[in-house]
Amino acid sequence: MDRLLVIGGGSGGLACSKEAAQLGQRVAVLDFVEPSAKGTRWGLGGTCVNVGCIPKKLMHQAALLGTAVKDAKKYGWQIPGPVSHDWATMAGAVQNHVRSLNWGHRVQLQDKKVKYLNLKGSLADEHTVKGLSKAGKEVFLTAKNIVIATGGRPKYPTNIPGAMEHGFTTGLHSDVALECAGFLTGIGLDTTVMVRSIALRGFDQQMAGLVTDYMEAYGTRFAWKSVPKKVEKLPSGALQVTWVDGQTGSEARDTYDSVLWAVGRAPETKALGLDRLNVQLNNATGKIVVGADESTSVPNIFAFGDISEGRPELTPTAIKAGKLLARRLAGQSTELMNYDNVPTTVFTPLEYGCVGLSEEEAERRHGKDGIEVFHAFYKPLEFTVAERDASQCYIKVICERGADQKILGLHFTGPNAGEVTQGFSMGLQCGATYSHLLQTVGIHPTCAEEVVKVGITKRSGLDAAVTGC
Repeated sequence: MDRLLVIGGGSGGLACSKEAAQLGQRVAVLDFVEPSAKGTRWGLGGTCVNVGCIPKKLMHQAALLGTAVKDAKKYGWQIPGPVSHDWATMAGAVQNHVRSLNWGHRVQLQDKKVKYLNLKGSLADEHTVKGLSKAGKEVFLTAKNIVIATGGRPKYPTNIPGAMEHGFTTGLHSDVALECAGFLTGIGLDTTVMVRSIALRGFDQQMAGLVTDYMEAYGTRFAWKSVPKKVEKLPSGALQVTWVDGQTGSEARDTYDSVLWAVGRAPETKALGLDRLNVQLNNATGKIVVGADESTSVPNIFAFGDISEGRPELTPTAIKAGKLLARRLAGQSTELMNYDNVPTTVFTPLEYGCVGLSEEEAERRHGKDGIEVFHAFYKPLEFTVAERDASQCYIKVICERGADQKILGLHFTGPNAGEVTQGFSMGLQCGATYSHLLQTVGIHPTCAEEVVKVGITKRSGLDAAVTGC
């Protein structure tokens, strides 16, 4: 009974199980991938490795390289003939890398003495998990503590006729919709994004506007304030999408080769037997209600990652939360996960990185007169010779207006936004203030140095464009 059972072999579940094993716990991890509506299966590692962050970032890189080839001519590279992209080559290379990660996860579990079981887990009681094999065989496993880290699966808009039959999903949210549209445009495909209300819900909306403005200039089409009504397959094999234009109220239609739904994820809670034990769920979202220590309403049952109510749906958050939970369960630590100031990046053609509060949220918490927003429009040096438009390259630092001017949020659109934001996020963890930013010496010439030079406030109304080198 000293065993720890982890249900879910995604980033969080694997991190938790390996950490617990390192600390001397007897650990088993159950992972089972139900095929998608289109019959797609994948290996150990969860959404991020198989159908999320990893393949997405690699395809984003493919699109960036296409842009680099265009820039290269301005830099003197002689590139004969038209350059085209081969999807099959890219897809094969990405899939090979993903398979190597699946194998790597299996090897790591073995090395760390974690028992891996390819079983679909559900709760039988507060110390027992029922595992169901692909062949339908039942196995019962007991443990002192049970951890649920099953994440979520893609949602289809089931109210739209033809959505499931003729479309497929990314299984993720509006940020991934834009990322997918961006890299598809970047490799030369005619791509349209249909937006029901706003882009990048939950993100700073000024920054979201810059991201989509850049994408429109880059060649991605947008159907704004539009609600899809039905999808029909024509005799030619093309898909005809009918939608209602929210601005005019009129119906419109067009034909496409593929339809990709990015309408969010549903938590994998239905088949877990949670109702049998009265594990408390949020009725609106279906997610598990957890405490600061990832505990559920049932003793000895814990949950973290995307399945937990109110947590950021981000891989690194789940990994860190899983490791800290394992340490607490092993009696090695009392440290709780800090969910404040978690940085993230949207890998759109113009990348957007942020950490801390959006301007809207900062204003809501502190009032319009309680915050100072420093900002700058800048031009990356790389864009100059390439003659690329930099009008959406922008930095915003949101501070408290008091004496210390503590930084509440930092937002950056531009090349390598993730790399830039990761560094500054440590500053926010340490309670960085605006004066700390000004005391920091920039690295020249970089985009990141523009963050430490930002000096014009929105309140002043002065031109925020950076001049000089």
